[in-house]
Amino acid sequence: MNSVVTVSERMTKLNVCVIIPTYNNHKTLQRVLDGVLELTSNVIVVNDGSTDTTPQILETYKVITLISVVKNQGKGNALKEGFRKAKELGFDHAITIDSDGQHFPDDITVFLDALEQEGKDILLIGSRNMAHESVPKKSSFGNKFSNFWFWFETGIKLNDTQSGYRLYPLNAIPKKFFTKKFEFEIEVIVRTAWNGVDVKNVPIKVLYDPSERVSHFRPFRDFTRISILNTVLVLLLFLYIKPRDFFRSFKKKSFKEFLKDDVLSSSDSNLKKALSIALGVFCGIAPFWGFQTAIVISIAVLLRWNKALAFTFSNISIPPMIPFVIYGSLKVGGLFVEDKAKFSFGDPITFSHIKTNIFQYLIGSFILATVMAFIFGVGSYLVLSLSKKSRE
Repeated sequence: MNSVVTVSERMTKLNVCVIIPTYNNHKTLQRVLDGVLELTSNVIVVNDGSTDTTPQILETYKVITLISVVKNQGKGNALKEGFRKAKELGFDHAITIDSDGQHFPDDITVFLDALEQEGKDILLIGSRNMAHESVPKKSSFGNKFSNFWFWFETGIKLNDTQSGYRLYPLNAIPKKFFTKKFEFEIEVIVRTAWNGVDVKNVPIKVLYDPSERVSHFRPFRDFTRISILNTVLVLLLFLYIKPRDFFRSFKKKSFKEFLKDDVLSSSDSNLKKALSIALGVFCGIAPFWGFQTAIVISIAVLLRWNKALAFTFSNISIPPMIPFVIYGSLKVGGLFVEDKAKFSFGDPITFSHIKTNIFQYLIGSFILATVMAFIFGVGSYLVLSLSKKSRE
């Protein structure tokens, strides 16, 4: 009895509740509920439109907080409803446990131990022994597939990213989500990691009983949804997250620190630095208006070039330089088109010139970007080489 009180007190102190999403798991639901209620009464159950005897079972549990969704909307939606209710009740953390009987309620203490040890917001995922003989092979493959993409999108290596046994920091996860089916559990951990929250595994037990367990995962449809989500997340990673993170770290540096860390003391070779500068100049002049930063950082990350140098030189198209870039692009483009725009350097150069001479501008800007990138690349390589010799 003392251990039960201790767990309950710990959950109260840490402000943790348990969320159980359920859909047509009447064979195992009662066992899961009884096991959890032995540890805590802070339980939220989301009945996601069950059509079996689930409603009748839940009616007998007066102590739980029950959310009933009339029509099945998907596990992600059920979790979102549970999160919303948990925050409404004032909880800071929520442990989610599946109702299909694969998880052991007494593993709640594993999450509490880890939360107490960390002492900060953290997202914990129960790590199952996927080599256990009872684990279906398709589940093991799906988990490896998910682990790879989570690592690719966040840089965090985990052993298990698909387990539904988790602890969520309710105030640190995104406020809005785009998915509501099984893929939600991938979206939430990736985007929470992007918010700077640590995501870690904790060891848990697992039981797959084919005579009781009911899986609602539809291989083709849900795998397609997950693949589409990962495609979107990868695009966001390179077009927004990587540039955002780099820009945040870059803003913290003074020019002196930048010169020392990213130019003089960088371990990159002079060739790589020169190529990074050339890349920045090219992306800064080329007609990538509004996307220069995202494109230049993404390419630098992919090629493992110097992101700081590439980003710095992409700013060759800062506002004071824009008229000169437009003028140069139109002049160069005029060498390759028949019906070219007529103007002189003294004329005011604006974006309207681009609108009326778009083809001339596009050709000219790419050619000008290539030529200037070559000039800056070769020039910087020579300067860096001479600078290195003088230091030696």
